Amino acid sequence: MSRKLAGTFDHYKFGFKTKTQSVFKSAKGLTKKKVEEISKRKGEPKWMLEYRLKAYDIFKKMKMPKWGADLSKLDLQDLHYYIQPQDKPKTKWSDVPKEIKTAFDKLGIPQSERKFFAGTGAQFESEIVYHSLQRDLQNKGVIFDSTDAALLKYPEIFKEHFGKIVPANDNKFAALNAAVWSGGSFIYVPKGVHVDLPLQAYFRINTQNMGQFERTLIIVEEGASLHYLEGCTAPVYSTESLHAAVVEVIVKEGAHFQYTTVQNWSHNIYNLVTKRAHAHKNAEVKWLDINLGSYVTMKYPAIYLLGEGAKGETHALALAGKDQHQDSGTKIIHAAPNTSSKIISKSISKSGGRSSYRGLLQINKGAKNVKSHVSCDALLLDENSRSDTYPTMKINENDVSVEHEATVSRISEEQLFYLKSRGFSEEEAATTIVNGFANPIVKKLPVEYALELNRLLEMEMEGSVA
Repeated sequence: MSRKLAGTFDHYKFGFKTKTQSVFKSAKGLTKKKVEEISKRKGEPKWMLEYRLKAYDIFKKMKMPKWGADLSKLDLQDLHYYIQPQDKPKTKWSDVPKEIKTAFDKLGIPQSERKFFAGTGAQFESEIVYHSLQRDLQNKGVIFDSTDAALLKYPEIFKEHFGKIVPANDNKFAALNAAVWSGGSFIYVPKGVHVDLPLQAYFRINTQNMGQFERTLIIVEEGASLHYLEGCTAPVYSTESLHAAVVEVIVKEGAHFQYTTVQNWSHNIYNLVTKRAHAHKNAEVKWLDINLGSYVTMKYPAIYLLGEGAKGETHALALAGKDQHQDSGTKIIHAAPNTSSKIISKSISKSGGRSSYRGLLQINKGAKNVKSHVSCDALLLDENSRSDTYPTMKINENDVSVEHEATVSRISEEQLFYLKSRGFSEEEAATTIVNGFANPIVKKLPVEYALELNRLLEMEMEGSVA
């Protein structure tokens, strides 16, 4: 049965619902037969069906994690695991079904594509419904397609990399994704090609009690560069839905890559994802991670610095409101000498919300001359809110330089008094302080994303000060 979730849905502007007529919608629950059905409907090769079934067996054997957020209300048999919204992805916005197009029009997807991006993908339910890429990038050999299409169109490169960074036995939800994955982005950037404008993907859950399991695979070849952005929203329902994505990124020698996520799920979503990047010699990987919504988030983007001279950098911002738990962080593993990393994490807790930083910095034996800096800052807006920090450092080499700092603070009466003396209301003063706290992260976003995030923070702050 559906479980009703507590939560406040005020101010969530993306909570509208869209009436659609799906091509196919699986019944609730997960069985071996349903895994086989997903693969059959997609026309997949035999090896992928075998991969899915092996992952399904792993999923059944693994227990639910007990070490992070409370997942006791999540009923995995009360979800629809596959919903096909249309017959096939479109390359012209005008060809997308009217009701789906209306939903994405409200989110500003086609307008932002024309203004700011080199290409856009839009996923609705279980499938990519629209994909585009600038012609000049296509001519340079750049591939930006749905992961489903890439499996069939680029079988050799797909099979070489799929499941190699995040294997099915990594954790229970990675196993679940491997069994029922659908949709997601496949990106291939050839050697020496620079994608000057970002590529964007947008993921929308529309149906109640829906499970979305996109699989993203990105390969950036030697000396190339890419910036990939994704955004996520869902309607507001009183029962739970699940988002359990897997992202695998391979950044070859001397390449540069940035992954930017702005996730603003509605407060009935369990956001349980696994995201991981491999950085080879002299490669650079940056991860910019923003988490505003969801009922529960468990997300720890990881960077493995595998080649000498590789660099990894993560900047994260999480906001936890009433009945929310944002359990997030970063993992960086130094597996080669002369590598460097930076981890910057900021969290804001309000109205009794809970934020947790859960991070890992690991330096392997032989990884000499490593430099790393870790900074975790938490801001509490009231006495009922909570912040936890669980930093783990495993340093197995002596010739390293590691810095770690962490702060937990509340909005000071002195700051509020000063701003109020300048004509601010108490709520305006608190919002200004929060924006200043978040600004080091926000300013790293593209301008149009930063403006939107500042508006979202202002909306979240309405009514937060008694």
